[in-house]
Amino acid sequence: MLCKPTEYNAVIKFNGMMCEFTDVLELPEFTAKLICDEERVRIRVVPAQEVEFEEIYIEAKLEVSERDRVFMNGYQSWTDSREYSIKEKMRGINQIPMPLVRKYNFDKYGDYGFVGYSSRRGDFHGFSYGYIRLGDEFMLMGSVSERSGFTVFELFSERGKLRISRDCAGAVYGVPFDAVDVVTLTGTEEEVFDRWFALMEIDRPKAARIFGYTSWYRHYQEIDELKLLLDLEALAKSGVRQDIFQIDDGYQTAVGDWLSINKQKFPNGIACISEAAHKRELLSGLWLAPFVCERESDIFKNKKDWLLKDSDGAPLPAGCNWSGSYVLDFYNPEVREYLKEVFRVVLSEWGFDMVKLDFLYAVCIIPQHGKSRGEIMCEAMDFLRECCGRKLMLGCGVPLMPAFGKADYCRIGCDVGLSWNDSPIMQQTHRERVSTRNSMLNTIFRRQLDGRAFLNDPDVFLLRDENLKLFHCQKQSLALINHIFGSVFFTSDDVGTYTDKQRRMLATARRYADAKVLRAEWEHGSVRLTISLKGRLKTITLLPDGRLA
Repeated sequence: MLCKPTEYNAVIKFNGMMCEFTDVLELPEFTAKLICDEERVRIRVVPAQEVEFEEIYIEAKLEVSERDRVFMNGYQSWTDSREYSIKEKMRGINQIPMPLVRKYNFDKYGDYGFVGYSSRRGDFHGFSYGYIRLGDEFMLMGSVSERSGFTVFELFSERGKLRISRDCAGAVYGVPFDAVDVVTLTGTEEEVFDRWFALMEIDRPKAARIFGYTSWYRHYQEIDELKLLLDLEALAKSGVRQDIFQIDDGYQTAVGDWLSINKQKFPNGIACISEAAHKRELLSGLWLAPFVCERESDIFKNKKDWLLKDSDGAPLPAGCNWSGSYVLDFYNPEVREYLKEVFRVVLSEWGFDMVKLDFLYAVCIIPQHGKSRGEIMCEAMDFLRECCGRKLMLGCGVPLMPAFGKADYCRIGCDVGLSWNDSPIMQQTHRERVSTRNSMLNTIFRRQLDGRAFLNDPDVFLLRDENLKLFHCQKQSLALINHIFGSVFFTSDDVGTYTDKQRRMLATARRYADAKVLRAEWEHGSVRLTISLKGRLKTITLLPDGRLA
């Protein structure tokens, strides 16, 4: 039987002092109260003036056994997130030489700059929610809100300790707020996740499951008007169900200059592709990365005051993509007006029905303007939802909880690769790297968000033979796992060239889209799945090399 946390103790670090309390803490600057009941624990803080805190957390006793499995939700969409046994350990980027970290900005993609990674086996951390599972029994730990900062869960298995902290760095608090507000719920998988979402008062998403095509893994940035029109024509002739045609990166002159279309590639503009999709009774989608620009963009060259600066006053990098990516200052009024105009043109003038919004984590890499990372991310998602109106929004590269109830669809894993698990060198880099294996594991272990927070996008499946290093069994597994666990069924193949064998693979995968997942169990690198399909129970094991048994 699973244990629940006990013996809660609150800690607030303020002005160099560490204050511990189990009931009420009264100081001239603020009052704090620890409130515990059977399902929920909170620290309620009432400031008497504007206050900055160094740390706020709760510690509790929590015993776990070797039979238990631990899941901790990773920082953002791409962060690897799966169940662990307590004999495993979670790896950060400490193994990468610092000159390489600085050169490629590996630390910008995840939580490496503000959460410590333990080298001890059985020590795990995650954001917003996590669970401990024993058989079919779950003990879910979930934040009720991230609007005052991200909630970080840390489990120290050997010491039998749980720490729940609020990432409050950089935030100035002047009104009453819940410094920590989490629930601990026990029951079956459905019971605990349904209860958590009810407590958060998040309605189930209204968007429908969607079948589609994206240009990215077929052409990457080498897209043009002719290629996309040919892709559209091939889709129409294929007879394969498609609902949406999505244009990915490569149509714009530079990342950030979204309204500057590359005229050599698209002499008739980009709206003509949207119109062509509509003529074929398809929705149209367009990729954007609204909070970043690249070094070669007009924005970077001519709008220096639009760029967010680091502590040294230099433009803040968002990663190593393109010619170098940099963060826009979301709180600059001119930046907001520019983005509003981008969305107006894309959705109204060009007529796109959906936007895929990528690299969203960038907006909250550092605290700013007296707000914590979580506050910034929540406000940014509010802004994007307002800009999109009733049009469809697919979030990507985003800390997940701020996207709950905001995004219609959301990526819940990293990009798939053209091979199974990328090169051995890349396997030593950050947790957000490209990996078909990691993408599939995220698809399985973030399954509970699908239909509750948004509709899960597990990224594409690929069945083609050319420009792909996946074995037949791995392609089959990817298609099957995506259809069992996801609600966004995108490919990036020329489906018009599918052989009879590939069409049968696709038809088999799509039959599994109606499967009900009863159980997913992690054991020694394999995942054993129990599903119900048309009333029949089936057991499938995903092996470490991608084969299904």
